[in-house]
Amino acid sequence: MIIWIASYPKSGNTWFRALLSAYLYSEDGVFKFELLKNISQFPTRQDVQEFTNNFKSPVETSKYWIAAQKKLNLDKKIHFLKTHSSMCTLEGNSFTDKANTIASIYIVRDPRNVITSIANHYEFSINEAFEFLTNKRKIIFDPEYQDYGDIQFLGDWANHYKSWKNLTIALVKIVKYEDLVNNTKKTFIDLLDFLKKFTSVNVDEKKLNTVIRTTDFNTLKLKEEQFGFEESIMSKKSDKKIKFFNLGKDNNWKKLLDSKIEKKITESFRLTMKELNYITNWLKKLNQN
Repeated sequence: MIIWIASYPKSGNTWFRALLSAYLYSEDGVFKFELLKNISQFPTRQDVQEFTNNFKSPVETSKYWIAAQKKLNLDKKIHFLKTHSSMCTLEGNSFTDKANTIASIYIVRDPRNVITSIANHYEFSINEAFEFLTNKRKIIFDPEYQDYGDIQFLGDWANHYKSWKNLTIALVKIVKYEDLVNNTKKTFIDLLDFLKKFTSVNVDEKKLNTVIRTTDFNTLKLKEEQFGFEESIMSKKSDKKIKFFNLGKDNNWKKLLDSKIEKKITESFRLTMKELNYITNWLKKLNQN
């Protein structure tokens, strides 16, 4: 059965996978980039290519999401999969179903910090990143080749969160990226407790401390500089890869984000941001303006 590690892009999915893969798939808790391969992305072309060779249509690809998951689950083991897709249905084709999914961990991050990470990752202006964040029909695929094999259906930031929060076919654990940053150990132990419902995982304090130390942002940043990182993408402006581990805790919207863009984000997502306590006095601020 599948346990999804889901998030909107640039919300901490890779860091959480680093924590989880080091804890579950290493003997000593020491993180190495290759451990991330134990939590692969879905969907990819490889997942559906035995069912179709037509990758020019998103609907055609979506027909085989469930078939690919059924094949994966034939071994009757727990599989952790990463996805940036929303919990969507396309032309009657569901992203997953009760027969294949047992749980989901959804990582959510303040959109005012997501936007600056998106701008860096895709080499966007901040206005282009805002359009990305608020596009209710946003998808990620390979536009150069019109290849929908690895398509990710996003939608906008708020609806993406709601699509997973409202999942009814399996248990969902919502974790805020900010909680992982501010109290990594406590938050991760809480997540391990959630996973005890489905796995035999136990809390090993010594191993956990090693995991946290070796997945610290500065450590990951140094590893990327020394060895490169497979998941970083090539710049369209140079022959170099864009830094994946870029700002970390220094990505602070209060210091980096223009007040006009901050206001536009808040106005676009105010109800969801209030629900998540990203804003607590929005109406008061609005009245003052």
